Amino acid sequence: MTKNFNFIEKLRQTGLRPTKQRVKICEVLFNREKTFHFTINDLVKKISEELNEKISLATVYNTVHAFEKKGYLKEISINSDKSYFDTNISAHHHFYDEDNQELIDCSENDIDSINIKKNITGKKINSIEVLIRVASDNQNQN
Repeated sequence: MTKNFNFIEKLRQTGLRPTKQRVKICEVLFNREKTFHFTINDLVKKISEELNEKISLATVYNTVHAFEKKGYLKEISINSDKSYFDTNISAHHHFYDEDNQELIDCSENDIDSINIKKNITGKKINSIEVLIRVASDNQNQN
């Protein structure tokens, strides 16, 4: 019950009514030991598989975007029509496996310091997050 109470509070702080469907979305998103990377469609499928629940795409979409705006999730744009969301909101890097269409965390320790030679006048750099695209090396498969 404590977890559901936390989810209800999180929904209220986001400005969303804590409906049964939204609490279920919270369960799938935040009841995990590891970081969860997902697209909206992935999440709808996960809810159906894990909880045997049907929640409308619109409800999932609106809830995820409300959480992202409040800072509970981070959005990672892969291209103009594909975004992933991440439950780990700290500044960190990612690999994007183009073959499997999977987002994978990359540790800060795996990347040497990044030297930014130019900045925008009047702005400060808040964070640097690298997206490394990987794909099968077909040349080595002979």
